[in-house]
Amino acid sequence: MLKLYSYWRSSAAYRVRIVLNLKALPHEIVPVPLTSKDNSPLLLELKQLNAASCVPVLIDGERVLTQSLAIIEYLEDTYPEPSLLPKDHGDKAYVRALCQDITSDIHPLNNLKVLRYLLKEMEVSKVKKDQWIKHWLNNGFYHLEHKLTQTDISSNLFLTGNQPSLFEACLIPQVRNALAVNLDLTLYPIIHKIYENAMQLMAFKEASWEQQMDYIK
Repeated sequence: MLKLYSYWRSSAAYRVRIVLNLKALPHEIVPVPLTSKDNSPLLLELKQLNAASCVPVLIDGERVLTQSLAIIEYLEDTYPEPSLLPKDHGDKAYVRALCQDITSDIHPLNNLKVLRYLLKEMEVSKVKKDQWIKHWLNNGFYHLEHKLTQTDISSNLFLTGNQPSLFEACLIPQVRNALAVNLDLTLYPIIHKIYENAMQLMAFKEASWEQQMDYIK
């Protein structure tokens, strides 16, 4: 059985949880207490698997895989049904580019390491930290929404049709981060629509923060 080292609020791990659910792959989730001040056995175990001590880490037999997009591509190649990428090469590249917009441009500015540094080393207040998060999410969503308007998806539930793709697996965790800081999603109607449609599906509901065994309100 696949084993995923995860943390409830990690957007990167959240992406992989969604893909595992969309593909209906049996898996075990190992919740790692990334914010713990103690060297818990799970933190030490994670460091042995990934020197950076980051999640997600996916174990498939003898394989140890890191980095969410690499893991997702591995799952797509190894367990191809249902496919989460279009067949057309141009459409596939388009989906991957939008995924990179989220995972490479938006997410890194608001990941746990950056926020922890702002709070502890730069001594910013929680209010200022939330302003930082909002600024970069608004910046990223503005450009992402503009790109989405260039493709007519008005009759679709999702980006590529009525079934979710890798794009939704990357988008939904980032939208959840936006909701946590009360970002006004009405500014981004296409993003908002896709999020609302995705959250009707069990694959997304079961991957959400609140459904994780290590969730903290």
